[in-house]
Amino acid sequence: MRVHAILLIGCLSTLSGPLGAIRAPAQTLSTYGTPGLVDMPTAEVLPDGTLALTTSNFDNTSRNTLMFQMLPNVYGSFRYSFLRDFDPGVGLSRYDRSFDVHFQLRRETAAGPAIALGLRDFGGTGVYASEYLVATKHVTPDVTVTGGIGWGRLAGRGGQRNPLTALNGRFDTREDSNAGGISTTGQLDFGNWFRGDAALFGGLRWDVTPHWSVMAEYSSDTYSAEAQRGLSDVRAPFNIGASYRFDNGVTLGGSYLNGSALAVQLSYAFDPRRAAAPGGQGAAAPALKPAEQVALASWNLAQGRTNGSQSPRLNDVLKSQLEAEGLRLINFEREGASARITVENLRYGAAAQAVGRTTRVMANTLPPHLQQFEVTLAENGLPTTRIKSQRSDLYELEGDLDEAWRSLARTEIEDAPERIAVDQEIAAFPRFTYRFGPYTQLSFFDPDEPLRYEIGAELKATYQPAPGWTFAGQLRQPVIGNLDASARPSNSVLPRVRSDWARYASESDLRLSHLTADYSWRPGQDLFARVTAGYLEQMFGGISAELLWFPVGSNLALGAELNYARQRDFDVQFGFQDYDVMTGHASVYYKTRGDYHVQVDMGRYLAGDWGTTVTVDREFNNGFKVGAFATLTDASYEEFGEGSFDKGIRVEVPVAWLTGKPSRRSITQVIRPVLRDGGARLNVQTRLYDKVRDSRGRALAAQWGRYAR
Repeated sequence: MRVHAILLIGCLSTLSGPLGAIRAPAQTLSTYGTPGLVDMPTAEVLPDGTLALTTSNFDNTSRNTLMFQMLPNVYGSFRYSFLRDFDPGVGLSRYDRSFDVHFQLRRETAAGPAIALGLRDFGGTGVYASEYLVATKHVTPDVTVTGGIGWGRLAGRGGQRNPLTALNGRFDTREDSNAGGISTTGQLDFGNWFRGDAALFGGLRWDVTPHWSVMAEYSSDTYSAEAQRGLSDVRAPFNIGASYRFDNGVTLGGSYLNGSALAVQLSYAFDPRRAAAPGGQGAAAPALKPAEQVALASWNLAQGRTNGSQSPRLNDVLKSQLEAEGLRLINFEREGASARITVENLRYGAAAQAVGRTTRVMANTLPPHLQQFEVTLAENGLPTTRIKSQRSDLYELEGDLDEAWRSLARTEIEDAPERIAVDQEIAAFPRFTYRFGPYTQLSFFDPDEPLRYEIGAELKATYQPAPGWTFAGQLRQPVIGNLDASARPSNSVLPRVRSDWARYASESDLRLSHLTADYSWRPGQDLFARVTAGYLEQMFGGISAELLWFPVGSNLALGAELNYARQRDFDVQFGFQDYDVMTGHASVYYKTRGDYHVQVDMGRYLAGDWGTTVTVDREFNNGFKVGAFATLTDASYEEFGEGSFDKGIRVEVPVAWLTGKPSRRSITQVIRPVLRDGGARLNVQTRLYDKVRDSRGRALAAQWGRYAR
C-alpha cells in the first residue's frame, strides 16, 4: 500500500504542462458540496472568499451543504443530510449534521500538482467520517487528473494496511464508532484521524467548454453503512457525471453512482464582495456648490446672536439638509473658523460615507469663513469618534481619481468628546421612533422537523429622552408557523436555560420580547460604559453592566460584562420563574489587517458553567460576514448532551448588499447544529462593541473608499 501511494503521488508530481494550462479555481463541486469530481475530493479550492450552497439527491440520500473558502488555501463546510430509513430501529430516517475542512498544502504549478489534506465529518456523528490526502494536476488546459489516498469511509474499497504505520504502529487500528457511522456525540475524534486501513481513489475531469464539464472516477467508498441497511445497491466502483455552469454562478449537474443510482445536483457559488448592485443604487453625494454661491446663500444665515451662538434659521437649514442625506443633527457649534457638528448615521452601512455626506452638507450650507470642520459621530446619543478636516481639501480633491484616500491622509481621526452638548433649539431630544411590520423566526435541525418557522406581526418602539438614555420595547404576535408544534421535551441535566425553547413558543401568544431601560456613557478617554435593566430577552430579564476599552486607532479592544439574570415565564409576559444566575465575561476583540475578526469571551454562562467562546469572522468591506464559533466549558460532553459542545456558523448579509440601496440593517442567521444549555450566553441587544466598532478609527479608515460616494 505504501508503494502504491508513493507511486500515485509521484506520477502526478511528474506531470507537467504549459503554464497556461493551470486553472487554480475548482470547476466542479462534488455531491458533498465541496470541490471534487463526483463523490471523491480533489486538491482544488475555490477563489478566496467564495460562498457556495449545494443540494444533491440520490437513492435515499439528500445532502445540503454550505461551503466557505475561508482562506486562499483553506475551506470549510457544514452539511445537513437526510438519510431516509437509515435507523429503522430508532426512527425511520436520520437527519445528519457534519463539518468538513480542507487544506491545500501546495498550489498547482507547471512543474507539479496541487496537493491537499482534508477531513470529512470531523465534528459530526461520524456517518461520513473520513480523511484524505489528494493531488490534482492539469495535463492539458481542459483535462485534470486526480489521485489520492483515503481513510475511514474512503477506505471501504481496496483497503490495505495504512502506510502511516511506518511512522507509528497506532495508525494500524481505527475505532468502529466513526467508521460505522453510529456515533452521536459530535466530539472531535482526534484519536481516529488517519487511522485504520487506507485505500486509493482517483479520476479525471474534462472541461468540454467553459460551461460544460464531464467527470469519471474510481471510488473507494462502498457505501457500506447504507448497503447494510438496504438503502444502496453498490454494483460498481466507478462513478460518472456531467455539469453545466451558468454565468450567474448556478451549476446544474447529474451523475451515475455505484453503477445503480442517478443523482441530481444544484449548486450556487458567489463572491460576497460582489453585491447585487456593486456601485449602489442610492442617490449620489451632493455636488459641492461654488464658494461664491454658498457665500451668497448663507450671508443672512450667518447673522447669529451677540453671544456667538448660531442663528435658529441656520440650525433649521442645516438640520433639514442633513435629514435629506439620512443623518440626524444632534448638536452644532461655531468657534472662530471652526464648525463642530454631532450627527447620528441613520442610513449608511459605512460610517465613512456618513462623514463624507456630512462634510459636503456643511460646505454647501455654512458661511465661507468656517474652514475647519469637526464631525462627531454618535450612536443613540453616545459620542464615538471625531473627524477633523479642512473645507479647502473638499474643493481641492473634488473629482480627483484618488479623492477618498487622499482625503484620508489629510484627515485627523480621534476620540470623541466624552459628552455631547445639547442644543434645545435643535431639539434632537427627546426622540421617539417605532416600527410595525412582519417578522420571521427560524429554527433548524430539530430531529422531528428539520426546519421550523414562525411568521407574525411585530411592534418595536424606542424613546430617547436625553443623550445616552434609551427605553426600548418589542411586542410580537405569532400568526402562522410550526415553531410551537415541537413535542420533544428537554432531557438536559443542566439548568434548562435554552433547551426549553419549544415551551416558550408553544405556551405563549402575544409576547413581550424585550422591554429595557439603557444608559450608555463615556467614563473616560477610549472608554465606553453601559447599564441595561428590564426584560433583556425572550427567556431572561435582569440587569446588565458593561465596560469597554477601545482606543480609537487600535485593532484591539477589551471588554468586561456582569449580569444578574432571572428566567422568565414561558408565556413571555411579565412573570419570572425561580431560576436566577450571576453571569459575565471578559472579552478580547481583535481586528486583523485583513478581513478577519477574532473575539474571545471567557467567563460564566447561563447554566452556571465556566468556559470560553472563540469566534472568528470573515468580514468584507461591504458588511457581508461569514463566521464560526465554538464554546468549551467545564460542563462535560455527557452533561452537555447531543453535540458535546456548543458550536455553529453565522452569516450576516447587509440589506444594502441585496438591494443596492444604502441601509444600516442586516439579516443575520445563526446555523447551530444543536441548541443545548451548556455555553449559553445572555442575549443583550445593546452590547457596546457592536454599537461603536464601525465608527472607530481603524474600521472607519478601512471603509474610507466610500467617503466621496
